[in-house]
Amino acid sequence: MFQQLLNWRTLLAVVAIAIVTGTIFYSRYISEKIAQEERAKVELWVEASKSLLDPDETSVSLPFKIISQNTDIPIIETNERDSIIGYVNIDSAKAVNDISYLPGRLKTLKSINEPIVYVNPQDSTLVNRYYYGHTSLLNEVRYYPLIQLLIIGLFIVVVFITVRSNYLSVQNQVWAGMAKETAHQLGTPVSSLEGWVEMMKDMPANEQIVKELEKDVNRLRLVSDRFGKIGSIPQLEERDLITQVNSMVDYIKRRSPDKVLFEVLTHDKTTLVTKISGPLFDWVIENLLKNALDAMDGKGKITVNILSQKDKIIVDVKDSGKGISKQHLDKIFNPGFTTKKRGWGLGLSLCKRIIEQYHKGELFVTNSESGKGTTFRIVLPQNT
Repeated sequence: MFQQLLNWRTLLAVVAIAIVTGTIFYSRYISEKIAQEERAKVELWVEASKSLLDPDETSVSLPFKIISQNTDIPIIETNERDSIIGYVNIDSAKAVNDISYLPGRLKTLKSINEPIVYVNPQDSTLVNRYYYGHTSLLNEVRYYPLIQLLIIGLFIVVVFITVRSNYLSVQNQVWAGMAKETAHQLGTPVSSLEGWVEMMKDMPANEQIVKELEKDVNRLRLVSDRFGKIGSIPQLEERDLITQVNSMVDYIKRRSPDKVLFEVLTHDKTTLVTKISGPLFDWVIENLLKNALDAMDGKGKITVNILSQKDKIIVDVKDSGKGISKQHLDKIFNPGFTTKKRGWGLGLSLCKRIIEQYHKGELFVTNSESGKGTTFRIVLPQNT
């Protein structure tokens, strides 16, 4: 579904870019035609201006008409020393009040177009240059495609964000539905097992078996409870984070090979109280510890480092395993991504959701080197 949406977005983007590109080329074509017409109009204006000064000219009505029709093209006239001797369609008030205004406008017009040069036929040393700019129409034609491109770009971004947001919303609903259905399916057999365990307690010589069975049943109940909390806002309670982490480390340690060493660093802290959802936070720590075990192939060291700072608590889970390749680092939290032969690739994705959405914290990889291990970091807000 997401791939199909991505393909449609790509197609829309290509079509939009093609339209804008075509518009840009067509606008350039039109602007060049307007520029040519403007130059011809200025040349005609120059000829008309000079004809008014010709004493042999018998009719001045046509030159006057040509000159009066130019109301939008700015023109500055200079002499052979390139000194300003006249101008039209220039702000007269600014020209009078600001002595630097006309030289500045002249410099701008010089950068826009080549001047039209008029050489006096009676004295070739008398040369006039006419520098001119563009009409507002030409400027609008030139800049319109860029504005259009910006608007279409913003539209594409909005569409992309909206579609992605809808996709993530549907994805979250699917996850929540699967989790709740799993919890529902586990509920019945777990309840039945709890009943059988209670019955076995009354039978002699089963104390040790019942004790171990009870642990496993409680574990199943905890798993069911975790899945049931996915999709709903969990109740955060004040708990000792150090006790919570040590409890999960002890649980994983009892089920790990003897060649795997565990270390929990608290930096002389005995308690560290903060608001968390106990079952869900345990799930995160358990997943990170299990991933660390899988990366070490039965031997190595896992270090959990708990740091308390002014406004946050940091929990680093570091292993001495094989590390994560650079090509996989950006994908490890994506739903469905896994490098294992077994599994759905939802563990780290759910962990990130639990920490960031439910606990308003962060979960990310701080460091990973091939053959040296990986460090996952949990950042939680510090309750003051």
